[in-house]
Amino acid sequence: MYGYIKGKVVLIDSSYIVIDNNGIGYLIYVPNPYSYQLDHEYKVYIYTKVSEDEFTLYGFKDSEQKELFLKLIDVKGLGPKMALPILATGTIDAIFDAIENENVNYLKKFPKIGDKVARQMILDLKGKLTSINTGIFAREDYSRELMDVLVGLGYKQIDIKRIIKKVDNTKSLEDQVKDALKLLLK
Repeated sequence: MYGYIKGKVVLIDSSYIVIDNNGIGYLIYVPNPYSYQLDHEYKVYIYTKVSEDEFTLYGFKDSEQKELFLKLIDVKGLGPKMALPILATGTIDAIFDAIENENVNYLKKFPKIGDKVARQMILDLKGKLTSINTGIFAREDYSRELMDVLVGLGYKQIDIKRIIKKVDNTKSLEDQVKDALKLLLK
């Protein structure tokens, strides 16, 4: 439906914002509406939920947050209204780590997430979040290409995170891959 909507925030509510784009006000449910400022322009990445009696827009400040949201709503028993508070109160890195490390107690701290749903999140998502740039590689100056190559070779992102800090990112990609493989095989 929509990839993103760019416009000025004209209204902020406890669960949504309204963005004016060319005279049309889009009501968009977002994880943390108060992270936006009135009369400022934003590019909001959109997920559109369409059903028989509903046409709802969900928005995110970046594509990684949207990707994680899409993964979360694929979990059995977890819909968009349960996924938004997870993104509002947890960081992408922390959610990723909790799922990969099977930290049920961390996941149960989110609103409306009980033991059953937390375990289902782990079951459905463990090892499947590698396509999301969890921010660890964006914050630091590590090669995104190196991570993509290692994931393509079948290594888990949690193992890559463990060793990537030790790889000299000033080397060619080929040499970085060789160094990373040596570290992964230790």
